[in-house]
Amino acid sequence: MYVPDAATAETGKSGLRSVDRKVWEDMLDIVKCKILSAVNGLEMDAYLLSESSLFISPHRLILKTCGTTLNLLGLPRILAIAREYAGLSKVYQCFYSRKAFMFPEKQLGPHRDWGMEVEFLDRIFDHGSAYTVGKVNGDHWLLYMTNPEDLSSGSGTEMSSLASSFMEIYEERWAIVGQGGLYTLPLLPPTQDYTIEILMTHLSPRSCAAFFTPDTVDPCGNGEFTPGMHAQQLTAKLGISNIFPPRLTQLDAYSFVPCGYSSNALIKWGDVSDGVERAGEGYYTIHVTPEEGWSYASFECNVPLAIRRHGGAIDNPEDIPDLRTLIQRVVRIFEPGKLTMTLFVASAEDGNASDVDGCETAGEDAQRAFKAALTRIPKRSSPGNLYSGESPAIEKGSSLVKAYKRTDKINYEFGGYDLAFASFEMI
Repeated sequence: MYVPDAATAETGKSGLRSVDRKVWEDMLDIVKCKILSAVNGLEMDAYLLSESSLFISPHRLILKTCGTTLNLLGLPRILAIAREYAGLSKVYQCFYSRKAFMFPEKQLGPHRDWGMEVEFLDRIFDHGSAYTVGKVNGDHWLLYMTNPEDLSSGSGTEMSSLASSFMEIYEERWAIVGQGGLYTLPLLPPTQDYTIEILMTHLSPRSCAAFFTPDTVDPCGNGEFTPGMHAQQLTAKLGISNIFPPRLTQLDAYSFVPCGYSSNALIKWGDVSDGVERAGEGYYTIHVTPEEGWSYASFECNVPLAIRRHGGAIDNPEDIPDLRTLIQRVVRIFEPGKLTMTLFVASAEDGNASDVDGCETAGEDAQRAFKAALTRIPKRSSPGNLYSGESPAIEKGSSLVKAYKRTDKINYEFGGYDLAFASFEMI
């Protein structure tokens, strides 16, 4: 089935982007979250939610939720919307992933247990595969993925009855406890597939303090500052707006009362590799809960990044960062005591490249970048100047150094993807 591009679509949007916002709002009612605001790019729309984010492209949807939301219960409705409103009757590939919950006993519906989540997805998709990456009794990451060669989507009746059985039992309860992600790709594969996640806990007291919202912010928009206005100021103060060059970034942010922060950004990126120029629009999204005892921040980005700068070039804030620089910019803002990173990237077309002497997988390259980035992290210079674009190479033993030790390292090669997983703790 053909999906027209924006230039040929009557409204300038095609596929899933042509679906009316009210339809998505009704779907999110099932998940138990609301749209707070939105930004629209050339290739995708980014919705900031009361419980994380929703990104919609013509043939791809990414739904990230947190707290005790019912992410998976939205999937049957998403598939129905794709069929009924966008003419997309087949799913090319589906990914569902999350970090181990901080408070699994507070989860609802199928999210109470990983086995229940897998069972729910297996009722919808044929031949899905479920993985646990990392220490079962420590930090680990859970992934369910389908094979793009299997284009069946199960029984619609079965999907609806299964979702309804969970929805009738459980009522909405609110708490920010962790991170989950739902990725559905109806019909067509993306032009590039690359996702870096940085999941951080035990944030520093200084970092946490910044995300407690002052009384001057009225969530109803009647105070001195609206939640959006305060969030934009905080974004600039902490250096979040400089993670990627501001000239390439369209950013939306929200400060929650009494605490918490979320932001979405659409990024214009370009790359020249092997003489071929590539360009596109990607995103990053940040979500923070700063409460003592379960402080947490997540960063996710799908802009394809170089592992390292060629020729030892220094960090230039006006350029798209390489992977090492991106990690340092993010970690410097939140100063986590512990963090887990995953890089999930489509494998090279030559699947045997890693078997050739001198060739390595994207996962192996990423692991070196993870370690190099976290060996020495410059601290923020002062509360009034929390971000600096200077080169991170500083002298060992300096009082401005934070360092981490790696506590876990795992690489996976499967289903046309490479996965690099690593956990670190502050020394």
